[in-house]
Amino acid sequence: MNSNPITSARPVVHLLSSSHFLAATAMAGLRLLDGSGPLPLIPVSLATRWPSASSGLSFMEPMYFAGKLLFSSDYFQKDRPRHVMTVATRITSVKAEPLNEDQLEVSSTDKVVSGDEIRQRFLRFYASRGHKIIPSSSLVPDDPTVLLTIAGMLQFKPVFLGKEPRPVPCATTAQRCIRTNDIENVGRTARHHTFFEMLGNFSFGDYFKKEAIVWAWELTTKEFGLPSERLWVSIFEDDDDAFNIWHTEVGVPKERIKRMGEDDNFWTSGVTGPCGPCSEIYYDFHPDRGYVDADFGDGSRFIELYNLVFMQYNKKDDGSLELLKQKNIDTGMGLERMAQVLQKVPNNYETDLIFPIIEKASNLAMISYANADDATKANFKIIGDHMRAVVYLISDGVVPSNVGRGYVVRRLIRRVVRTGKLLGIKGDVEGNIEGAFLPLLARTVIELCTNIDPDVKTRMPRILEELKREEIRFLQTLERGEKLLDQFLENALSSGGTNGDGPLLSGKDVFLLYDTYGFPVEITAEVAEERGVNIDLEGFELEMENQRRQSQAAHNVVKLTVANETELSESIPDTEFLGYSTLFASAVVKGLLVNGNPVAQVSEGFDIEIVLNRTPFYAESGGQIGDNGFLYCSRDAVARKKTVVEIKDVQKAPGGIFVHKGTIKEGTVEIGSVVDAAVDANLRKRARVHHTATHLLQAALKNVIGSETSQAGSLVAFDRLRFDFNFHRTLLEHEVLEIENLINNWIGDATDLQTMVMPLAEAKRAGAIAMFGEKYGEQVRVVEVPGVSMELCGGTHVTNTSEIRGFKIISEQGIASGIRRIEAVAGEAFIEYVNGRDTHLKNLCSMLKVRAEDVATRVDNILDELRMSRNEVLILRNKMAIMKASTVKDKAITVGTSNIRFIVESMGDIDSDSLKSAAEYLIDSLQDPAAVVLGSCPGEGKVSLVAAFSPGVIGMGLQAGKFIGSVAKICGGGGGGRPNFAQAGGKKPENLLDALQKAHSDLIAAFTDTK
Repeated sequence: MNSNPITSARPVVHLLSSSHFLAATAMAGLRLLDGSGPLPLIPVSLATRWPSASSGLSFMEPMYFAGKLLFSSDYFQKDRPRHVMTVATRITSVKAEPLNEDQLEVSSTDKVVSGDEIRQRFLRFYASRGHKIIPSSSLVPDDPTVLLTIAGMLQFKPVFLGKEPRPVPCATTAQRCIRTNDIENVGRTARHHTFFEMLGNFSFGDYFKKEAIVWAWELTTKEFGLPSERLWVSIFEDDDDAFNIWHTEVGVPKERIKRMGEDDNFWTSGVTGPCGPCSEIYYDFHPDRGYVDADFGDGSRFIELYNLVFMQYNKKDDGSLELLKQKNIDTGMGLERMAQVLQKVPNNYETDLIFPIIEKASNLAMISYANADDATKANFKIIGDHMRAVVYLISDGVVPSNVGRGYVVRRLIRRVVRTGKLLGIKGDVEGNIEGAFLPLLARTVIELCTNIDPDVKTRMPRILEELKREEIRFLQTLERGEKLLDQFLENALSSGGTNGDGPLLSGKDVFLLYDTYGFPVEITAEVAEERGVNIDLEGFELEMENQRRQSQAAHNVVKLTVANETELSESIPDTEFLGYSTLFASAVVKGLLVNGNPVAQVSEGFDIEIVLNRTPFYAESGGQIGDNGFLYCSRDAVARKKTVVEIKDVQKAPGGIFVHKGTIKEGTVEIGSVVDAAVDANLRKRARVHHTATHLLQAALKNVIGSETSQAGSLVAFDRLRFDFNFHRTLLEHEVLEIENLINNWIGDATDLQTMVMPLAEAKRAGAIAMFGEKYGEQVRVVEVPGVSMELCGGTHVTNTSEIRGFKIISEQGIASGIRRIEAVAGEAFIEYVNGRDTHLKNLCSMLKVRAEDVATRVDNILDELRMSRNEVLILRNKMAIMKASTVKDKAITVGTSNIRFIVESMGDIDSDSLKSAAEYLIDSLQDPAAVVLGSCPGEGKVSLVAAFSPGVIGMGLQAGKFIGSVAKICGGGGGGRPNFAQAGGKKPENLLDALQKAHSDLIAAFTDTK
């Protein structure tokens, strides 16, 4: 039994013990489908559950990763009819036909099945059995307490827990997932991954154990054609129902059904709650080893393909089990694992899902993967795996940083860069003078995922730029560290310091490289070994421990990324937020972070993350971006000079700690420093205006298009606001105008806003609307525009609607099925927008020499004139083409006993439409039987070809469509058409004469042979 959380084919909720899952999901505060609030936050420490194995990187090792739900209406296809079939009729004949142990392997396994095809066949299989195909949710959860999506079932967690009505009776998904808790095993084993796809089918009280087992067997043996004699099954030791279904109805021999204990085959959602036994399907690579002592944990023999969780019990406080009223099914199949088996490759990495990335990396490194040793192959596998992860993470909006999911992507990027450096990969292999090679690899990843997620391709420029910037930044850090390392190594060699085995680099020096420059310990060790110097790892660990002990604040900053909320609250208090009442405050520096590492002091020029005991800066949440501003310290205790830190962003870490991100412009900052925190008042005002305008926009939408519409996302920025909402169609022009008028009227009413803190239940009873993606405690802050809007909101707002000044919608578009997006401006941004439009209009009036009210009419007239001119040009071109054709008509050649006349001619640079007219003129001018082949070069790198055959030629067996295709190949193109007329194109103008010569020769040969 493979219990590794990364690679198991089962959903994560089964993989982990009850404590694991409790921490990974219940702790995450998952949001309900209707946005009414989160599940309770249950703080459970994972420090003793998921120990962090050292990866040797110079970054904090996360102790937990949790996925979360991303629910919005685009993930459920509204009102689409479900297949009308009962559960009984959906079960196939498999249940009545016991397995024939002697059957041969199905022929479908004799051909390579692509990963894309496996995914589609899985989804189609269950769609044909009444399941709705639900798109993969984003890797980036909306809930700020959750890092990443780690399992396919997470978007359905509220349904499984009975907190939300089922959206559909049953569903099937191909969910993209990220897990990094065993990152050091990636590439070292056959099946560990950080990024993978989990195929799943789910029943919400629709069908249960019998159907799930029968369909799982049918899918694996019939749909995918796996030989049944190679499949084993595990069940919970007391699950006789599952045993009987597998053995009696499906026909699996009892020797290949293994009963497993509670730790392996009984899933729970926590100390109490839904739970049940599970059953896995394993593939046997070595059936020749027989049944005796078969161990599912033997990775060389078995791979777990499919896990079925039967949620049938509710676990009560006393530990007893009671049957659930609604029994659910939750399954998971690892796409990469099934691809390995069906494609008959030795590991997941050599499937078509990953291997093209490895091939690209091996080409860049100029190393043959096939001939490489195991260590080198492992490095290529790391690159193949991590590149998929970082491309999807950045596509889903993750920006490399030192906190939360941003830290995850930064860590993965740096592992790829470090691994590529070890392999000798250089970006300038393909002309990238800046030396970045990640964009080259990313292009391959994007090509592979275009059919899965087309949005990745549209986001390619941003993905490539982010990767290039992060790679170059890390290389610069490494370069600075390498220079210092060279100096340290010279000192070690010259001083003769030894540990009895040769020169020794002190742990203090290793720690300085790690702490200040983010220099990986592995690279320090590798470079030192090349120079014949050992490193003092024990001393390094001692320095790490001293830092933890001496700098409690720095220790706590580490936990901004890796600790759970309970540990944070025990070691550092929440940041006190003062920003509702003031934009200026004095505060004490409680923690510093540079390049992902805790430090006690930071000097000028460094990017830094700072934790203060209190702050007027608003931290990003509720859609509102974090404040900008400055931190000042009048006297630096060390350098005795002024300190200035420019703050560019503020984020919330678990536990209510505010992380201020910025750059030290002058001086030095150290833990314990007293600073003056000053928020940029103008930018805060812009954010306040846009946040209140967002509330008014939601109220206006409910007034105009119906109260059933709801928020699906938002962004409150300094320059604009963005509001996503559930709606099935484009807003009509009069609806947009009505929304704007409503909001501007409310602005003109000059209504005072009211804010109050009250119990959550009371706020809901009062009709307060919950903000999208937010989680709430027992006490909530309510922002009300009396008579207009009431929402639960922790953001900053104007005191009176008149401060908004004006509101304008600048765009409205669909972003997903059933999801619309409005972008708008208010306040100063509104004035700037209106002034900008006015300037453009004045320029148009000046250019067109008309008044503003006549611009549209004048533009229509110009467009009409342009269309007429284009038609005249087209007519003229056709006339010129026919005139030119008339000059070559006399060049017709007569061949064959049937006196067939044909013309093959280059027509210069005329366009394809004119070429067509010329061919039609010539074929009409020549007597039947006749043939015409013409070519031209209408533009740089373009070739146009046309063939026209008369009925007599067609009767001889020649067809224009087939003929022109072979001619076009010489010009690097192709084409086709009807038997009597066909067109083709090419991209090698220099080969046009050769192509026409071939056409000439082929026609002579064909007509000469005609009897």
